[in-house]
Amino acid sequence: MRLSALIKAAATGAVLALPGCIDTTPRTPPQSRPSDLPTNIQSAQSQALAKYYARMQADLLTQGLLRTDGGGPDTPFSADILARNFERIAFFDEYERGAGLRAARGDAGALRRWNGPVRVSVEFGLTVSKDQQAKDRASVSGYVDRLNRLTGHPISMREQGANFHVLIVSEDDRPAALSRVRQIVPNINPASMQLLQDIPRAIHCLVLAFSDAENDHNYAKAIAIIRAEHPDLLRQSCIHEEIAQGLGLANDSPQARPSIFNDDDEFALLTTHDEMLLKILYDRRLQAGISAEQARPIVRQIARELLGGSS
Repeated sequence: MRLSALIKAAATGAVLALPGCIDTTPRTPPQSRPSDLPTNIQSAQSQALAKYYARMQADLLTQGLLRTDGGGPDTPFSADILARNFERIAFFDEYERGAGLRAARGDAGALRRWNGPVRVSVEFGLTVSKDQQAKDRASVSGYVDRLNRLTGHPISMREQGANFHVLIVSEDDRPAALSRVRQIVPNINPASMQLLQDIPRAIHCLVLAFSDAENDHNYAKAIAIIRAEHPDLLRQSCIHEEIAQGLGLANDSPQARPSIFNDDDEFALLTTHDEMLLKILYDRRLQAGISAEQARPIVRQIARELLGGSS
């Protein structure tokens, strides 16, 4: 492997699938400081994190990683490889449900995705500068439009009535971000709240996906937490991976290439391979709740169609 275990761990995002609930609270953006105090002033802890992640991004780029080209002639893959990668990424979990960062046991589950429209909002902590807010809002909006076109599933930006909340916050915004999470998910489980209260530095970003109360395999709500201390490319990488994982591609695989669903950090942004994974995930021939065994021949057929019959 070209990266140390520490770097690989540091690039890991988390998908935590939790029991569903109904959001009946008004929207209150994260606020971490009284209104009479200056904003955009970083604490020593936040400044240290920003320097750490800036060095990390520079190191990865020096190694030729964090590619943004989407893959090319050096990263070929066949329909069989695509189907295999889809099964590993869509039917297996990285972390055990409702248990924070406890590793999953490795058993295949059923397919999970959104059946209803996905309405995405982006909110910022008070310490996030206006320039960064504008940049990140444009990044999320453009990515959401791309996902809508790719999947054929209704995915759009919303100021109100969102069910997929992207929170871009710094360490200094953490108390307010926790309050916002409790507003969105009043009955969130203790293990998840404990994780959010003290996110390890090794975790760049994470997404929590919540199932519908009436259908455990149908996502009804999600919250992505993205560190504002990241430099631009790492922050954009988090946006790409966490939103895609929150749509149902919950796992990573060391065999997936070219892909952001791989802890090797080779690719920073959604690749052509990953676009196909999303197309398979939301193909109408599959349904939420289908098992890996039931889905396997359907997935192979879709993969062959996407790659022009190549196996």
